[in-house]
Amino acid sequence: MAAEAALRFAAILAAAMTIAAVPASAQTNAAKGDQTKIDCRNGSNAAGADCAKDGSASDNAGGAGPAQAAAVFLPALIVDLFPNPVAPPAPVPTPQPEPVTPPGNNQAGPPAGGPIVSPTDLVAVQPPRAVAGEFVPDEVLVTVDGNAGAVQQIAASFGLEVRSQRQSRLLGTTLVRFGIPDGRPVGVVLAQLAADGRTQRREPNHIYSLQQAAGIVNYAFDRIALDAKQASGQNVRVAVIDTGIDDSNPALAGVIAAQFDAMPDVPVEKRDHGTSIDGLIAGVGALEGMAPGARIYHARAFEGGKSTMDVILSALDWAAEQNVSIINMSFVGPKNDLLGAACRNARALGMVLVAAAGNNGPKAPYGYPAAFDGVIAVTATDAKDALMPQANRGAYVFISAPGVEMVAPSGAGSAVVTGTSFAAAILSGAIANLLHASPGRSADDIEKALAATAKDLGPKGRDNDFGYGLLDIKAAEAAKE
Repeated sequence: MAAEAALRFAAILAAAMTIAAVPASAQTNAAKGDQTKIDCRNGSNAAGADCAKDGSASDNAGGAGPAQAAAVFLPALIVDLFPNPVAPPAPVPTPQPEPVTPPGNNQAGPPAGGPIVSPTDLVAVQPPRAVAGEFVPDEVLVTVDGNAGAVQQIAASFGLEVRSQRQSRLLGTTLVRFGIPDGRPVGVVLAQLAADGRTQRREPNHIYSLQQAAGIVNYAFDRIALDAKQASGQNVRVAVIDTGIDDSNPALAGVIAAQFDAMPDVPVEKRDHGTSIDGLIAGVGALEGMAPGARIYHARAFEGGKSTMDVILSALDWAAEQNVSIINMSFVGPKNDLLGAACRNARALGMVLVAAAGNNGPKAPYGYPAAFDGVIAVTATDAKDALMPQANRGAYVFISAPGVEMVAPSGAGSAVVTGTSFAAAILSGAIANLLHASPGRSADDIEKALAATAKDLGPKGRDNDFGYGLLDIKAAEAAKE
């Protein structure tokens, strides 16, 4: 008997020493041109006796006459809040489930028949903890043949505590997370549990790492020559006119200085777009924006991707009262003289106005407010400096900035976003860096510096696709008056 016990003890030690935990990793617009010429070149915005036959002069928007010029309600406002729809991915065939292996075979396969659903019977005795290393040092994962009573008996027999248990649809059995309260090594506990026939599979609680999880650095930093470690918009005030936001998102912690609801009678349903814009400008933590430390004054003026002129003007008025230095307008619509006057007056007060050029395609009408003088119109490029195919084109396009497939905060989490909306946010954050470095710098000086230092991407000089070219914030900071 003694010899048999010794052999059994040796087998346990040998099993414990062979446990190996291997982690798994997966991989102005001074040069903008005469505004009336711009409008006449735009066929859909040019009409009436004020335009010459060659389209060289016009002041009407949409050819609707004086009544249209006085309108303040925009029922057909085209809003650049969301990227153009893309084709849905091809459906993935549902794999045929394999038959469930009998419990005695020590293998647990998925049950046959029925859809795979998320488990709903999790009993969390103690919440999971984030632990650095190859595996959690005081936990093991075990599949158990038996009910909750069997789980408790196993825990009592081996001096363990039940931290969670649930019925796994894919494993076809009960999955238990046992805690080791007395400091025994994981390998020893796994070897001990192997002696109990009710335990089917026994594994360390391995740590898995996503390649993006630990500090996501947006590619925009590199493309616009902004050092992510030195980026700062400390105390620069930036107004954002957009959808509602999820201010509980960790990326916006301490970022929002004040909020204003320009449409209080309309329930808030969408928060993703505004959250992404604010985060790209001044986000903190893993999803750091272009100008951490900037103070965001956020005005909700959109719901369902739409707004009206009176709502937008209300938001602009509020923004101006907050003494902001930058106003980000990631939306697009028709020309409206009231909006034009508001933009001119904001610029006269020294504010830098940034707007999305539009996502409506190369043949789309000019987008406003981006096409107004004094507003910096931004188009979107990708990680290789190629133009976003859906971007608007035209002589009003001033500069290019990254805006294709960018990681940004969204709702309570994050998302990959695309659009000139997000390129505008990148530019707003970049300008906040310029104002942080030189608080007295004027809007005119910043605009001239951006134009003079942009990296030419299209035909030589300013063009209708890229404007002056790709934003170069390092060069723009050096190009002071």
